[in-house]
Amino acid sequence: MIDPASIAFDIDDVVADTMQLFLDIAREEYGETDLYSEDFTCYNLEDCLDLDPVILRKIFERIIDGDYSATLHPIDGAVEVLQRLADSFSPVLFITARPFAGPMTKWLPCVLDVDQKDIEIIAVGDFDKKAGILVERNISYFIEDRLETCFKLETRGITPVLFSQPWNRKTHHFTEVHNWRELESLIEFETRNPEL
Repeated sequence: MIDPASIAFDIDDVVADTMQLFLDIAREEYGETDLYSEDFTCYNLEDCLDLDPVILRKIFERIIDGDYSATLHPIDGAVEVLQRLADSFSPVLFITARPFAGPMTKWLPCVLDVDQKDIEIIAVGDFDKKAGILVERNISYFIEDRLETCFKLETRGITPVLFSQPWNRKTHHFTEVHNWRELESLIEFETRNPEL
């Protein structure tokens, strides 16, 4: 069981349904209607999507900058589990490879319906920098969707938990969860006496 004080989370495609946002922007703003979530078979989308690289870059820039009209939704179940976690331990730590936290600092507290003080978001700008922050913060477990990052984390003594996505279907030995209910079952939440 994972101690709530020893866990941290990636944001994109673990908490935020960024893949669906990408599809919505591609369809609504660029007319790319022949894209589906099952097409996202690799993390570097230019390697698996038949999409103009200029459009691909523009969509990524818009997502990073928060410059889109589509709605970014949380992954099913994330809100309930993270609110429960924030009740047990705060601040809940999020580490993203985004170059800046920007829109996430507004989106995440609103979606989770928690105070800003109950969460901490660190943008490291590079997947390989996540491990250093986790070690500094004495975090033992990290929930991640990028398989390559999981291997790097393991070399630094951090136990990755892989959040299943179409792009991480290669062979691995990590604990894997397919949804937030499975993840919730791994966390040792405090049991509170309802009579108190």
